[in-house]
Amino acid sequence: MIFPQRLAITSAIDPGVMAPPTVQSLGANLHRMAAGGAPAWGITIGGLIHLVSNLLIAALVLVATLWASKWAARVASRAMGRVHRRSGPDVTLQNFIGSLVRYTVLIVGSIAVLQQLGVQTTSVLAALGAASLAIGLALQGGLSNVAAGVMILLLRPYRVGDSVEINGRTGRVKALDLFATRVTDADNRLVYIPNAKAFGDVIVNYTMHDTIRIVMDFGIDYDDDVDLALSLLLKCARADNRVAATPAPWAKVTALNDNSVTVTLRAWTDPNAYLDVKFDLIKSVKKAFERAGLTFPYPHQVAVESRPWTAPRSRQAAGPAPVSKEPRARTSTPLG
Repeated sequence: MIFPQRLAITSAIDPGVMAPPTVQSLGANLHRMAAGGAPAWGITIGGLIHLVSNLLIAALVLVATLWASKWAARVASRAMGRVHRRSGPDVTLQNFIGSLVRYTVLIVGSIAVLQQLGVQTTSVLAALGAASLAIGLALQGGLSNVAAGVMILLLRPYRVGDSVEINGRTGRVKALDLFATRVTDADNRLVYIPNAKAFGDVIVNYTMHDTIRIVMDFGIDYDDDVDLALSLLLKCARADNRVAATPAPWAKVTALNDNSVTVTLRAWTDPNAYLDVKFDLIKSVKKAFERAGLTFPYPHQVAVESRPWTAPRSRQAAGPAPVSKEPRARTSTPLG
């Protein structure tokens, strides 16, 4: 540290020598400006200029960070769209990658702004690390959902708009984020499924492929013509233009039950029309079987009576059974 007496002597000897500005409190600077004259004013003005320049640079860095974060997010989203151009753009994955890049740029820019303002970022990063550890221990379930959400976004077992069955819930995927998957079921109810349960359970995707198979079993009587029933099944399937020609519809005898013969129809159709085609085929097959004289056997039940039943009071009214007065034969057991 340069003392004021030494500074005055040095300045008297060599006017070009100037002591470096020191950081002092506002009251000390004002007192020094009032008592020190022009040299004190110069030092204070130099410190203010240095502070204002740091603030301006920090503001420019902050503005540049905000602009760069949005620009980088758009570039990342477009890049993901170009990567999956053949299979179709995945909006969910694009939004996730864009948000991840945006927040990464914002974090790096914020650290640069703090360094420009003179804040010791080492201590700030240490505090953030400790806070992240505490938050991670407190939110283990939430972090497992985040990890499962990242895996779903990378593996993509389903996308937004797919008809799926997840954790026993069937519906169409409405949205997918880092914590939960939102599914709209057939009753138009919105179901939130945590990503950890979705990724850890069996996932059935009905719309990932172009076609899906319909399997329907019908029972006919043993006296009915089996070949006629099979031809009628194929005729009904081919008459529906929603049924795919390739693979061709398939009809065979699949089981001999106690009171019926099971004939099975298998046909392929578009996943979006699966239920409509299935229900319409059931209706058309029933009408075709009835016109052809084929019957659907009903289940039979046979009741077997073990013995005649009488009310307990009737038995009591009849009185006790008569006792025989004939002497009983005595039996003796030989000894030895």
